Amino acid sequence: MLTDHLARYLAALERENASPYTVKNYRTDIGQFLAFCAERGVTTLAGLTRDLIRDHLEELAIAEYARPSIARRVFELRAWGDFLVHDHAWDDNLFRKIYAPRLPQRLPRYLTVEEVEQLLAVPEPASPQGIRDRAILETLYASGVRVSELVGLDLRDVSLTAGELHVIGKGDKERIALLGQPAIAALRVYLEAGRPALVGPHPTNAFFLNRFGGRLSARSVDEIVRTAGRAAGIDQEVTPHLLRHTFATHLLDGGADLRVVQELLGHASLATTQIYANVTQKRAREIYLKAHPRGEEEKPPTEAP
Repeated sequence: MLTDHLARYLAALERENASPYTVKNYRTDIGQFLAFCAERGVTTLAGLTRDLIRDHLEELAIAEYARPSIARRVFELRAWGDFLVHDHAWDDNLFRKIYAPRLPQRLPRYLTVEEVEQLLAVPEPASPQGIRDRAILETLYASGVRVSELVGLDLRDVSLTAGELHVIGKGDKERIALLGQPAIAALRVYLEAGRPALVGPHPTNAFFLNRFGGRLSARSVDEIVRTAGRAAGIDQEVTPHLLRHTFATHLLDGGADLRVVQELLGHASLATTQIYANVTQKRAREIYLKAHPRGEEEKPPTEAP
């Protein structure tokens, strides 16, 4: 049954510490496609055809779904299809033979340096949870790691002496993420005063712990970051991924080489990292137009009365 295949895929995403919002979107969007299939009597992989998939996308377009929303669904279906092929449940990923709507490139959002300072000042340093939350925020901003990589850290993966994190990224690829002195200091305080107070009766090698002494989940980190963003009075929603965008943008603003940023982010392709360079170029142009004496567009002369 198609619903059984979807349930196994969602369970696999949760095991890989996918964001709860990602899992929710996949459940809703792919579930909508399966409901469409069921209405047409298709409940197994053998019944899926390219025409059926196209009919679903056409129905979404007729219902006036936005092009980015339809494109997201195509991406989600392709990812699900890849899982099914890898799991030997399907011979051919038909979703990869369907074209998604072309979209204009959207530049990633990011925080200003001032907003980052406001965010880091939010956690209460007198409580173990506050010490932990400050260490989490400092680490996300300093290293640019994904939330799944952060919660997957064990004690042996963190070297404060070297200022390094050993992380397992997408596709089980290993890399070294770097830390600055403020993050190292926050992590040291967490290890000395925060984590010992959070450790439960059962020892664990997990680096970041919840209040019960177990490994902190991606869902919890996401909520910690969002709550801190609201408390800091930041207008936009602050998420762990926004801090990753901010990390990359600030590095490039500071003159870092694009390939170095690619390596630190763990991107397989330089093209994925290039979008951050586009952000800094856009910002540089805005600053130029405001700062240069002849940067602003000339205004037409006013007619004499």
